[in-house]
Amino acid sequence: MNAAVATSVFAVFMVATVALGLLALRGRGKGGGLAEWSVGGRSLGPVFIWVLMAGEGYTSFSYLGAAGWGYNYGAPVLYVVAYMSCGYAIGYVVGPMLWAYARRHGLVGITDMVAHRFGRPWLGAVVAVLATVFLLPYIQLQITGMGVVLSVISYGAVSLNWAYFVAFAVTTGFVVVSGLRGSAWVSVLKDVLVIATLGFLAFSVPLHYFDGYGPFLDRLVTEKGEWLTLPGHGGGSGDGGGSGFGELWFISTTFLNSLTVVIFPTTVAGYLGARSADALRRNAVYLPAYNVLLFVPMLLGLAALFVVPGLTGAESNLALFKLVVDALPAWAVGLVGVAAALSSIVPMAVFMLVIGTMWGRSVLSLVPRFAERQKSAAQVVVVVAGSLALLLTYTAPNTLVRLSLISYEGMAQLLPMVLLALVWRRLTFRGAFSGLIVGVAVVCALVFTGNDPVGGVNAGLVALAANLAVALAVTLAGPRDADPRPDAEVLAHDPVGEEDESLDVARAARCASDHRV
Repeated sequence: MNAAVATSVFAVFMVATVALGLLALRGRGKGGGLAEWSVGGRSLGPVFIWVLMAGEGYTSFSYLGAAGWGYNYGAPVLYVVAYMSCGYAIGYVVGPMLWAYARRHGLVGITDMVAHRFGRPWLGAVVAVLATVFLLPYIQLQITGMGVVLSVISYGAVSLNWAYFVAFAVTTGFVVVSGLRGSAWVSVLKDVLVIATLGFLAFSVPLHYFDGYGPFLDRLVTEKGEWLTLPGHGGGSGDGGGSGFGELWFISTTFLNSLTVVIFPTTVAGYLGARSADALRRNAVYLPAYNVLLFVPMLLGLAALFVVPGLTGAESNLALFKLVVDALPAWAVGLVGVAAALSSIVPMAVFMLVIGTMWGRSVLSLVPRFAERQKSAAQVVVVVAGSLALLLTYTAPNTLVRLSLISYEGMAQLLPMVLLALVWRRLTFRGAFSGLIVGVAVVCALVFTGNDPVGGVNAGLVALAANLAVALAVTLAGPRDADPRPDAEVLAHDPVGEEDESLDVARAARCASDHRV
C-alpha cells in the first residue's frame, strides 16, 4: 500500500514535469532557432535565471551525496557551501562579462567563445569534445541518483533499471523540445518542492528522533565530535598536510571550484539566457541564500549516524532517505522523492542541453550538410548523449565513475582559455593550447595514480598552476598571434533579442569595454 501511494504521487508529478516543460513553448511560435532553444532567446528575467541556476547547482548530490558525506566525514562536506557562495561572488563580475561578449558576437556557449576569441573554429570543436568527456559523468550520476531515489521511495517496488530509464525518458522528453526555457519552468516547480520538503525535514526529523535540535546537537558534540572538525571522521592528520580532507584541501578545493563554476558550461548557459547584465548581478546577490538549504541534508546525514549506524560504501548515500522512509507517511515520502528527482532532472536537462549545443554549434557545424541545421543536430546529440549515459549506467557504470573523478578538476583547465583570454588580449593561441594540454595531462596523471590531493592540496589546482605557467611562458616567449581579428570585423548577427531596449545594448557594450573583451 505504501509503495502504491508513494509511486502514484511520484508518477503524477513526473507527468506534470513533462507537461510544464512543454508548456514553456507556448507563445514561442515553432520554437525558434538554436539561440532560442539553447539560451532561451536571451530573454529570461531575474526570477527564471535565479531558479534555473539554483536548480543547476542543487542536484541529486544535495539529497544523496551531501547527506552521505555528512554521514561518512562530517565537516569537509561544507566545502560545497563555501565554493558555491564564493563562485556566486565571482559570478557577479564574470557573468555580465561573458553575457556581454556573447551578446555582441551572437555566441551561445564557451566553445563559441573560444573559437571566436582565437579565430579557429576547430578549437571550439576540441573544447566541445573535452567538455563532453567531463560532463557526461554528471548525466550518468543524475540518472543513477534519480534511479536510487525512485527505487527507495517505492519501497523497492520499482527496480533500479526501470528507475534509470524513467530518469532518462522524463528529462529527454521535454529538453529536446523546449530547451533552456523548459528547464527554467521546471526549475520553478522543483524549487517550490525542494524548499517545502527540506524545510519540513529540517524540523520534523530532529523532533521525531531526538525531541529537538538541542538534544540532537548535544549528542552530536558528545559522541561524534570528530565529525565536526576538519579533516572530519577518518580524514587524515587534520593539519592540512596529510592525505585527508584537511585545511589545505578545503581551501584549495574551495578556491579552485569557485573559479571553475563560473565558466562551467551549464553555468554559462544560465548567464547567456539572461535578458540583461543587471539581471545577472541581482541573481549573484540572491543566489547564496539558496545555499542555506544545503545545511539540511548535511545535518540529516549526521542525524543518521545515530538512527541507522553502520552504513558503508554507497549505502551511506541513502542516509537521508532511510530516515524519511522510516519517519514519514507514504504520501510525504513521495513528495520528498519528487523533490529529489527534480533535483536530478533539472541539472541533467541542462547538462544534456549544453552538450547538444556544443556539438551542434562547434562540431557538427564544421560539416557543410549540418551547418544550416544546427538546432536539429543539437537535439539529436542530446538524445545520443543521454542514451550513451544510460547505456553505460547499465553496462559499465565504473567507466563514468572513474571519469567523474576528474570532471571538475579537468574543467578547471579551461579557465585560461575561456576566462583569461577574454581579459588579457596578449594571450596567444599557442600559449593557451599548450597550457590546456599540460593541465589536462597533469590532472589525469595525479588523479588516476591516486595522488589527489597532493600534500593536502587539490590536484586540480596543482594542474591549473602548471597550465598557467606554461600558457604564460609560451605566450611571453613566443610571437604574437598572426591574425588577431579586430572586434569590428567579427561582429555576428544575433538571431534573437533584437527587440530589446537600447539600454540593454548600451550596458552590454559598456560592460564589454570595461573588461576589454
